[in-house]
Amino acid sequence: MSRPRIVVVGAGFGGLHTLRHLERRIPAGAADIALVAPHDYMLYSPLLPQVASGLLTPQSVAMSVHRLTKQTRLVPGHAIGVDTQDRVIVVRRPTGELAPIRYDRLVLAPGGVTRAFDIPGLSEHAYGAKTLAEAVLLRDHVLSQLELANDSRDPAEREERCRFVVVGGSYTGVETAASLMRLCEEAAKRYPDLRSVIRWHLVDIAPKVLPELGDRLGNKALDLLRSMGIEVKLKVSVREVTADKVVLTDGRALPCRTLIWTAGVSPSPLMETLDKPTQKGRLEVDPELRVPGLDDVFAIGDAAAVPNLSEESAYCPPTAQYATRQASTVAENVVSSILRRPMKEFRHKDMGLVVDLSGNDALARVMQTELSGLPALAVTRGYHMMSVPSATARARILANWGIRAFTGGDISRLGFADGGRPSSFVANEAVDYLDAQSTRREGARLMDNMRERYGED
Repeated sequence: MSRPRIVVVGAGFGGLHTLRHLERRIPAGAADIALVAPHDYMLYSPLLPQVASGLLTPQSVAMSVHRLTKQTRLVPGHAIGVDTQDRVIVVRRPTGELAPIRYDRLVLAPGGVTRAFDIPGLSEHAYGAKTLAEAVLLRDHVLSQLELANDSRDPAEREERCRFVVVGGSYTGVETAASLMRLCEEAAKRYPDLRSVIRWHLVDIAPKVLPELGDRLGNKALDLLRSMGIEVKLKVSVREVTADKVVLTDGRALPCRTLIWTAGVSPSPLMETLDKPTQKGRLEVDPELRVPGLDDVFAIGDAAAVPNLSEESAYCPPTAQYATRQASTVAENVVSSILRRPMKEFRHKDMGLVVDLSGNDALARVMQTELSGLPALAVTRGYHMMSVPSATARARILANWGIRAFTGGDISRLGFADGGRPSSFVANEAVDYLDAQSTRREGARLMDNMRERYGED
């Protein structure tokens, strides 16, 4: 019997951990294991705000797939369609070419993209904070605004360049606002004339920040943000964005040249190409993490609607904590499906949430225990150390934290934002996807071409 072809889509928490569990369970050479991903690294996204502030270097949160896997073959590119009839994934390579990848078992863990809304000017002017490139460019942009403001004698220009608006009161938005506010405080030591001009705003349509933490810690987070000098405005969103202004839904117009958009994540549009039921874009799966009606296709992570058998909510939350645990179960079930063994249901009880507000401020909910201050900081950073899958990355992160603690931070730019404005998050994360029918046509056409060139196999 030929070796089974196992394809994993996505190198995030779910995808990478699935590969590592598969490699532990499958003897070397017994299966062809392939990863479809646009990059050859797993991004440890919870620490991206610290990359944006310069506390961590970009390499610290980018874990090499080649270092962490031994039997996996990397297929570079974006998976843009799945033909479940012919068992083919359509991949758009970095060159723009389309290529078919055949599978016997498929694990979909493509994650999500920043959720965009039909707000005038948003796609042209907003900055994202979801990818490694966005984090590095965001830091350069913030520092360049302060440099330009310090060099300007026009009060209106100074106000526009020194005001920063973050949209989104959940984990990413709160940590990004806090981390970059600290960066501006360090920069203000070099630009004392800007101290009274720098303004940070955090806005969200929700009635509270960090609702995942509960009321007490959520209110504590709100107090900490305001004590840092961040103006928090709730039950408000953005109505319009221009190159030098942000208009809020309460009618307030803020002179501003930097809008950072962190208002949630949408599941990867790839899931819609399977022509199977979804929940708000998340592909429905059964408790064994299989797509109903497709015994050879599994899905986990942000883009999968996984039944939550251990909590009151209907589906598991789209968090790294759940994706990492789902990876172990899906790897076991993929092997069981090949060997025709009984499968295992996914169960996991939420362990809590940690939030690092930069400096010495942190909040943590560990099971039913709520922490703040230095105990929360110790728990937060200890959790990240346990969650980072690479010993090399852990060493880099610890070294970066130590260097900052003993020597302070640097505010020099790296030059990534020179020569013009970087792409908005919409352009940066955009990928063309095929619908169900065109996926089948494209997959069949590509397979016919491959058969002509290389034969049936």
